[in-house]
Amino acid sequence: MSNSVKIGKKLVVEDVVKIVRFNEKIELPQEAIEKIQKCRNIVDKKIRNKEVMYGVTTGIGELSEVVLSTEQVKDFQKYIIYSHAAGYGNPMPIEVVRAAMLSRIGALSAGHSGVRPIIVETLVKMLNNGVTPVMCEKGSVGACGDLSPMAQMALVLMGEGEAFYKGERLSGKEAMDKAGIPIIEFEARDGLATINGSNVITGIGLLAIHDTSRWLKTSEIVAAMTLEVLNANMNAYDERLHKARGHIGSVECAANIRKITEKSKLLERKGKKVQDAYSLRSTPQVVGSGKDTIKYVRTIFETEINGVADNPLFFEDDGGVCISGANFQGTPMAFGLDFIAIAVTTICALSERRTNRLMNSHLNAGLPPFLTKGAGMFSGLMLTQYTAGALVCENRILSHPASTGSIPAAADQEDFVSMGMTSALKARQIIDNANAVIAIELMASAQAADFLNPALLGTGTKKAYDVVRKYVKYLDVDRPLCGDINKLAEVVKSGEIVEEVEKAIGTLE
Repeated sequence: MSNSVKIGKKLVVEDVVKIVRFNEKIELPQEAIEKIQKCRNIVDKKIRNKEVMYGVTTGIGELSEVVLSTEQVKDFQKYIIYSHAAGYGNPMPIEVVRAAMLSRIGALSAGHSGVRPIIVETLVKMLNNGVTPVMCEKGSVGACGDLSPMAQMALVLMGEGEAFYKGERLSGKEAMDKAGIPIIEFEARDGLATINGSNVITGIGLLAIHDTSRWLKTSEIVAAMTLEVLNANMNAYDERLHKARGHIGSVECAANIRKITEKSKLLERKGKKVQDAYSLRSTPQVVGSGKDTIKYVRTIFETEINGVADNPLFFEDDGGVCISGANFQGTPMAFGLDFIAIAVTTICALSERRTNRLMNSHLNAGLPPFLTKGAGMFSGLMLTQYTAGALVCENRILSHPASTGSIPAAADQEDFVSMGMTSALKARQIIDNANAVIAIELMASAQAADFLNPALLGTGTKKAYDVVRKYVKYLDVDRPLCGDINKLAEVVKSGEIVEEVEKAIGTLE
C-alpha cells in the first residue's frame, strides 16, 4: 500500500494527526501478522491444556476467581463486550474514536495480547475505510483501560452497536456492510483484548499535544502584537537574560517573540517604562514553562502509542509465559493531560491580563478606552474582556486534577483507577476555551494596531494582523461581536495564523 503508515514503526504525534484527521491509510505488515499469530498459538495451546488465564478462562475483576467451562470460554468474550458497553453521553468526536482505534491496533500488533489476527485486520479495515464506531464520552475510569467506550467500538466488529460512515449514523452492521467489511465472532481472549487499554485517553492526549503545541506558538504571536502596540520594553526578551537562568522553553519563547517582532517600528517609540508589568515581561517564563511541559507530556504519549497496554500479556520468547499486571492503567496519561490543563489555563490567564491592559486607558500607552474612538456612545471591545474572564474562570475550575480522584470499582478488585478520561475530557474543553481567549486578545491587539498604523508592525505580527482582518473587520462603531469571536477562535484552532507567520519569518521553536 503506497503512501501508508506501517504499523510497527515508531509513531509520533504528527503521524497520528495525519491518520485520524487527514485519513492517511495504515498498513499491517506481514511480520506483524506473524507475531500476532504466534502469540495466538500460545493462547490456543493453553486453552487446550485447560490452563487458568485471567479474562480467557476466568471471569474478570472481582469474578477473576471464577473458572469458566470449555463451553463458556467463547461466549464469555461476547458477553464481556455487552456488559462493558455501559457509557453515557454524546458520541466522541470522530477524530478521537479514530485515534483510539489506531492506539488499539498498535497495542495488539505487538504480538503480546493473544488476539487473533482477524481482529486487528478488521480494525485496520474500519480505520482505512472510515467506519467510526459511536462511543459515548462518559463512563471510563481509565482502568482497566477505557472499557466502556472501547466496548462500543468492539460491538461494531460484531455487526452490532452503531457507527458513523460517510456522514451517516448507522447500525454497526449496516456501516460494515456498506464499507464491505465482514463482521466477526469473538473467540477466546478476543473480546477483552479488543477493549483492555487506555486507548481513548491516549488518542485524546495525542491530539491535545498537537493542538496545544500549535496554540502555544499562536499565543506567542498574539503576545508579540500586544507588546508592540503597548510599546513594551523588550529588554525583558534579551537572549542573555533567559540563557542565564537556563530553562529551554523560556529561551525558545523569548527567541520566538524577538523573531516575530523583527523590523517593528512600533517598538522603536520612546516613552518606555524601565520595567513593564508582569503580564508584559513574564511571557517567556510562563509560556516557556508550557513549552517545556508539552515536550515532557509528548514523551509520555509517544511511549504509550508505541507500547502494549493490555492484560494479561504473553511472551513467546520466554516459553509462552502469561503475565497478569496493570499495563491498562491510565495514570501516566492522566498526569500528562492534567499537566496540559494546568499549563494552558495559566497561559490563558496571562493572555486575559494583557487583554485587560489593552482595554484600560490607564494602562494602554495612550490608546482610547476599550479601543473605540467613541467611548461613551460606544463600548468598543469592553465585553470581549468579560468573555475572556469567564473562559479563564471556567478553565481554572476545569484544571483541577482528575488524576487524584480515584473511586474504586469492581467490588474493590479494581480499587485504584486513574480517572484519566475525566482528565482528557477536561483538557479538550480547556483547549477549546483557550482558542477563544487568545482570539479575543488577538482581536484587541489588531484593533489597537489600527489606531497606531498596522504598517509599522513587525514582519511576523503584520502577517498575523492580515489574517485577523481577513475574517474580522475593524470595529468602527459598535456591532455584535459574538460572531467575530467565534470565527476568530476557529481561525486560531485551524493553525492558519501560525502557518502564515512562519511562511514570512521561518519556523518558530
